[in-house]
Amino acid sequence: MDYSSEQSAAVAGIGAVGGIIYLALVVLMIASLWKVFVKAGKPGWASLIPIYNIIILLEIIGKPTIWILWMIIPCVNIYFGIWAMNLLSKSFGKSEGFTAGLILLPFVFYPLLGFGDARYLGPSAAEAQPGFNGNPNNPFGTNNPFGTNDPFNKPPTTPQA
Repeated sequence: MDYSSEQSAAVAGIGAVGGIIYLALVVLMIASLWKVFVKAGKPGWASLIPIYNIIILLEIIGKPTIWILWMIIPCVNIYFGIWAMNLLSKSFGKSEGFTAGLILLPFVFYPLLGFGDARYLGPSAAEAQPGFNGNPNNPFGTNNPFGTNDPFNKPPTTPQA
């Protein structure tokens, strides 16, 4: 095949425009994540350092640092990443629909979170605290899947003499 110089120039132009658009999206995502970190009271530069930015994100959403292990295991990281995005949106007072936006259109929803009017309300991950609702004796809180027949929350019995 013999390509003419016009075709080569067109392909190069398309590649250059695509590269510029990609670079603009990368800069937008970095600036958005930086702003999200600042809104949550964390240093913005932490969003630039790999692995460390995940640790800071876990602090923002209120999850323990052991989650970093789950975030780097292949296939498992998909589940925990989606869960972390859900907790991030809830920490900023957003709904599950916003979480879907963060997953499907991150270059639209992260700037909305960072540059929009969303306020950081604090971590929404009550699971990271000792027991739900601050009650260490009832780990399920008011959302007990066992109902009144909870085998894990029985009072200790004293033997009769």
